[in-house]
Amino acid sequence: MSNRNGATVGAMMLVAGGIIGAGVALLFAPQSGRKTRKDISRYAKKTRDKASDMVDDFSDSVSDLVDSITEKTGDLIDQGKHLAKDAKKEMLSSIEHGLDKLEKQRSKLVKMVG
Repeated sequence: MSNRNGATVGAMMLVAGGIIGAGVALLFAPQSGRKTRKDISRYAKKTRDKASDMVDDFSDSVSDLVDSITEKTGDLIDQGKHLAKDAKKEMLSSIEHGLDKLEKQRSKLVKMVG
């Protein structure tokens, strides 16, 4: 999960660097102010759309991760319930076996004592 966060941060930094670089390039380009403002506006809209797509993708990824964790947690809880049930059955079986042994020993002692 740490690598995924690092990749996301890296991608966001790359986009931010591109925005800053493009903005500086447009400001220093030899063209009219109106054209420059139009280019900046167009580029800002494209960047906003890309950033929105990235946020949507990141949100979907987080949502998928939460769904996956929820599903796996439910599976683990179910497995734990089955293991607990099996452990209870085994414990009861051991207790019954122990009681049988005790009863046999008690019978032997009663026969020996008379």
